[in-house]
Amino acid sequence: MAARDQVLDSVAKRVSNLTIRGTVRVGIDGVDAAGKTTIADELSDRLRGLGRPVIRRGIDGFHCPRQDRYARGSDSPEGYYRDSFDLVALVELLLRPLGPDGTGYYRTAVFDYRRDVPLDVPTMKAGPGAILIFDGVFLLRPQLRPFWDYSIFVKAEFQVTLRRALHRDLPLWGDPTRIEQRYLTRYIPAQKIYIAECNPEANADLVIDNSDPSNATVTTEPRC
Repeated sequence: MAARDQVLDSVAKRVSNLTIRGTVRVGIDGVDAAGKTTIADELSDRLRGLGRPVIRRGIDGFHCPRQDRYARGSDSPEGYYRDSFDLVALVELLLRPLGPDGTGYYRTAVFDYRRDVPLDVPTMKAGPGAILIFDGVFLLRPQLRPFWDYSIFVKAEFQVTLRRALHRDLPLWGDPTRIEQRYLTRYIPAQKIYIAECNPEANADLVIDNSDPSNATVTTEPRC
């Protein structure tokens, strides 16, 4: 069995065995292009294979409007870190309702950042034994840490993530020079601010080094 499969199988079993009143809320954090979404999708598939219902969502549904995101300038790393996401909506509409004292009624998104318009997503009810798998950037900031029942930080060096971004984002951006400039001026500096302020590796329950996806490895001992 490949190292990646062993890691994800182990994480799936660990998460599935968590005993939580309410929905188990799993946050999968990491820098841009670290591989968070792929890991979240693969973990979700494994949990479903173990018979657990999965709520699969991510931070993209909780963006702020463009005028707020770019209030400090479109290239501002401070703006990316501090102004991009509606943390109040994320907590009050998704994370808190799914918690041990929540109603179980939740919404999965509030804003379409590509069209820059609010979303009218219907309220849903979490079923018994559900697990939320939620991926995104900056998830282990102090405002969000109390709302994760289990957290994973996906680690990769910035030179690796930049190469991935140049490949991944080319169909969207159409210009590799523009992509590189965006990462070097906004995204990577913002992640450095976040890492310096919040030390996500130290605050995660598990750290996965995804620099080589086929040989992803756990770099910390699990905390549960």
